[in-house]
Amino acid sequence: MEHTQANAVNKAALRKSTQHGNKQTVSSKIMRHWELYFLVLLPVAYLIIFKYIPMVGVQIAFKDFNVVQGIWGSQWVGMKHFTAFFESPNFWLIIKNTLGVSFYSLLAGFPIPILLALALNEIRTGMFKKTVQMVTYAPHFISTVVMVSIVMLMLTPHVGVVDRVFTMLGKEMTNFMGVPEYFKSIYVWSGVWQEMGYASIIYIAALASVDPSLYEAAKMDGASRWKKIIHIDLPSLIPITITMLILSLGNVMGVGFEKIYLMQNPLNLSSSEVISTYVYKVGLVGANFSFSSAVGLFNSIINLILLITVNFVAKRISETSLW
Repeated sequence: MEHTQANAVNKAALRKSTQHGNKQTVSSKIMRHWELYFLVLLPVAYLIIFKYIPMVGVQIAFKDFNVVQGIWGSQWVGMKHFTAFFESPNFWLIIKNTLGVSFYSLLAGFPIPILLALALNEIRTGMFKKTVQMVTYAPHFISTVVMVSIVMLMLTPHVGVVDRVFTMLGKEMTNFMGVPEYFKSIYVWSGVWQEMGYASIIYIAALASVDPSLYEAAKMDGASRWKKIIHIDLPSLIPITITMLILSLGNVMGVGFEKIYLMQNPLNLSSSEVISTYVYKVGLVGANFSFSSAVGLFNSIINLILLITVNFVAKRISETSLW
């Protein structure tokens, strides 16, 4: 009996000393690398203050929010605003436009940066390669307002460059920004032109990490450039490509607000009204905060479900995933 009690006391003392030692180890690590923890402190504080704490306000999607009564004092109405959105005559139009713009942007914009990175990787002339990189990267740094202004000026009837070229070719004048069928193509391809260079950086970095001995071995075996791309470059891009594809598909409902709102007009509204612009008009302009919060929450939940699903499928197929 005394032996058993002694063992229990020893185990408790050992556990206590181990916990104390672990605490000392953690604290010593923090003190040893305090500069790194300090660098992480500001981003973490930003996420907590501006991303996580505001999630408390999501509850107004389930309430009839009143500014005077506040979030906690407003009446709870459950799924009322979600039902109103689902039964709205604009529901299917907004969903169709959002998915249409997203998938069009994904199909057109996702492979082009990869092709550009592969092409730049094959360029051996340093000056020409740097020039191409500068020309393709530069549009990314143009502000959204300026970009939309450029697009609209180029497509303006009578004075736009595109209209003048069409006139020279004997075509009739067309108000491209006023035709709903043209809106998605104008939005997507102007975005591809603006972002393809900047988006290719991550793929160029992946290609730069390829072992040069693989190229030397392929050259000794008599492999052409095309075969090097197929058997060396593309396999090295698969992990980062899958990761970027998961992130893109996980944000398929998150069409950007600024550009698409600036390109809208009454003539193309049937093709340009998406969830983000609808939330802005209903929530801020129409002051219907609860309804717009419900729409925004629905959008976020769909994106989360898509992200988890695509990540799961990618992990099962390729063993490459975000987690």
